[in-house]
Amino acid sequence: MGTIALKLTLTPILILTASLASRRWGQAIGGWLVALPLTTGPVTFFLALEQGTGFAAGAAEGALAGAAAEACFALAYGIVAGRSAAAALLAASASFAVAGMLLQVADLPVWAQAPLTAGSLALSLWLMPRRAAGPVVTMRPPGWDLPARMVVATHSLVVALTAVAPFLGPRLSGLIATFPIFGTVLAFFAHRQQGAAAARQVLTGLCAGLYGFAAFFLVLSLTMETLGIASGFLAASAATLTVHAVSWRVLRRRKPSGEA
Repeated sequence: MGTIALKLTLTPILILTASLASRRWGQAIGGWLVALPLTTGPVTFFLALEQGTGFAAGAAEGALAGAAAEACFALAYGIVAGRSAAAALLAASASFAVAGMLLQVADLPVWAQAPLTAGSLALSLWLMPRRAAGPVVTMRPPGWDLPARMVVATHSLVVALTAVAPFLGPRLSGLIATFPIFGTVLAFFAHRQQGAAAARQVLTGLCAGLYGFAAFFLVLSLTMETLGIASGFLAASAATLTVHAVSWRVLRRRKPSGEA
């Protein structure tokens, strides 16, 4: 019950904050914000309480691998975005599924998964198209835009992952939990309202922010069983905030999609 209540409360707040930040500071900032482990982290915390630190550490390893799958999602969406939002979302979801399946089968140890994830994010940022057929179109969103985003994100996330986790296993649970629901909502709405360039900006911010996400679960997977739940989460939080601050500097230096 705790996990469901958390998702019902935190999900609409996060998507509202990211949407407002996107309007104020640009689409990339919204993508960067939703990369923080503000839902997957708490879900892992509840898994630690309910299933034990060993299970939660395994879920953290799965989430670390999931960040690499998210990089594949973002790049596929960015490449296909010139066609339509629906086609881009389909290609991105298929890419996430294939990458996730391969990572699940490979079952790489943390020392191998961490550089693979970092490299996947760097490659996605490098290959992400920076220009679209036209510039980002600025327009006033309709009144239903924010409520629709909150409803879509909340109902997409309120899935009983915690309930089915024992059947999926720790690593697969963590990997599936990383499907970029928030990034999808932001990118899809931006795409429909402002075009492919805006969606690519969201996904560029997402990839930059996922370095902090990956740092969180890397530290958590290494410290959970030795330091305990509280100390492990404190160490992971410190790591993600540090890396997220660095990724902000990297993001600021990247020229937005749609600019010459």
